[in-house]
Amino acid sequence: MRTRSLLALAAGTAALLVSAVSPASAADTVLTTGGPAGDAVAVGDVLSASLASGTAATFRSSATGTSGVSCAASTFTATVTDNPAAPGTATEAVDAHTFGSCTSNVFGVTGVTSVTVNNLPYTTSVTSDGVVTVSPASGSVIQTTVVLRTLLGTINCVYQAPSITGTSNNTDNSINFTAQAFTKTSGSSLCFANGYFTAKYAPVTDTAQGGATVFTN
Repeated sequence: MRTRSLLALAAGTAALLVSAVSPASAADTVLTTGGPAGDAVAVGDVLSASLASGTAATFRSSATGTSGVSCAASTFTATVTDNPAAPGTATEAVDAHTFGSCTSNVFGVTGVTSVTVNNLPYTTSVTSDGVVTVSPASGSVIQTTVVLRTLLGTINCVYQAPSITGTSNNTDNSINFTAQAFTKTSGSSLCFANGYFTAKYAPVTDTAQGGATVFTN
């Protein structure tokens, strides 16, 4: 009887040890790489994504309108600052967000010189249910400056928002923003009064893990 008890205790202890050293599963952290059963994304890893193939990033004058600015290229990078157990909320610091190959169909505008994201870094939170929220530092705002060439010369259009919200999707490892509202805070009458930002970034990858795709759990 004593021998069987000792064997049972040894087997139980071994099982606990194996469990303790097993790799993290998708259920362990909010962000994983390679699949829902992949490895946990490490704090300090840099995530990156460009626009999904065949899409553009747009700043429209209304939520459902077609007038504004369209950019065929856009990329962001973000450093992971926390990746807790799932369910939970992971956080990242958006270090860079760029736009390129931009055009405009606004009346009187002849071209787009640049679209620049100001006041970086931003804090991005990603919840287990796929809600992505981008927020500025305390006391700041999310700000984008659009420089347009017009018939009357070059103008700067500045747009601000307190935060923007998107969604993550494991089907294509994407982050999608739809008609996120910005308000014009400075610029001439040729600047559209409001800016509604829409963009889909995919796939989101972990550059520290050889470009492995990132999943939300």
